[in-house]
Amino acid sequence: MALKIGNINIGLNEKPFVIAEMSGNHNQSLERALEIVEAVARSGAHALKIQTYTPDTMTLDLDEREFHIGDQSSLWQGKSLYKLYAEAYTPWEWHKEIFDKAKRLGILAFSTPFDDTSVEFLEQLDVPCYKIASFENTDLPLIKRVAATGKPLIISTGMATIAELDETVRTARSAGCKDLILLKCTSTYPATPENTNILTIPHLRNMFNCEVGLSDHTMGVGVSVASIAMGASVIEKHFTLNRKDGGVDSAFSMEPLEMAQLVIEIERAWKSLGKVTYGPTEAENKSLMYRRSLYIVKDLKAGDILNQENTKAIRPGLGLPTKYINLIMGRKINQDIKIGTPVSWNLF
Repeated sequence: MALKIGNINIGLNEKPFVIAEMSGNHNQSLERALEIVEAVARSGAHALKIQTYTPDTMTLDLDEREFHIGDQSSLWQGKSLYKLYAEAYTPWEWHKEIFDKAKRLGILAFSTPFDDTSVEFLEQLDVPCYKIASFENTDLPLIKRVAATGKPLIISTGMATIAELDETVRTARSAGCKDLILLKCTSTYPATPENTNILTIPHLRNMFNCEVGLSDHTMGVGVSVASIAMGASVIEKHFTLNRKDGGVDSAFSMEPLEMAQLVIEIERAWKSLGKVTYGPTEAENKSLMYRRSLYIVKDLKAGDILNQENTKAIRPGLGLPTKYINLIMGRKINQDIKIGTPVSWNLF
């Protein structure tokens, strides 16, 4: 199932692949967008992702009925969909400069397309892979169009049922997708740990026989780190320079130092997985001598009898194992012994 995007190998035997999602956190400033690229590269993340659309490719310019965000729990309550996308979108004329900057800094850069025109545009920029957003994971014509490029495809699974995912995966593979990554995702902003259900990750891997990761909208690093133990090989997190600067996704985005810590902690989690093993590891061999074992704790003469006063289970571990204590109690020793002598069979 392991695959490659650009020059980076992705799989359970590789370091987790970390994607920083800029989204609309550039706040309509190209200078800020380029600063975000630099900050992503410094953080140790492997890739920068943006989104490719315009307000007109997403919705209608209406501020009524279902086109108005009335949900009071939403970060974007009170806005029309059109105005939200106008605030959040990344101007297409910025894409090449952003991608070129990322390439110079040694990180991958790619995007989430939302319609055929954005796919055609991104193909001209020769992106290394594509991401499908949760809200588009049932848009089968879009899936088919992106899969037909033959490039690796990352799909967020937010809200999708097993039946819907099965249809999506079948569509992608039949249209030419050979390298597929599914990201467990909860499409709330921010998401809570309780709603993340990362036990789904190994189930996704087994069911669809592909690489699996997490698109994480929770705060902090805990959920992402835990997902590595569940078999995630990819982590995606929204990213901003400073949440105080505002921006459409800033409230649930990581700052640079947080992203750097995420990269460190998920690599630690990945390294800790190892394999099923018992007994001392090579690194533990030196520690064996500090186990408890049987020692003589008083000076003794040949012919003395071992008892609880002169023989005890103490550290270090150079004497007989403590399980033999009842077997040696009451036995006569055959030589003079000084305090601190480890008990061995040749004393009898």
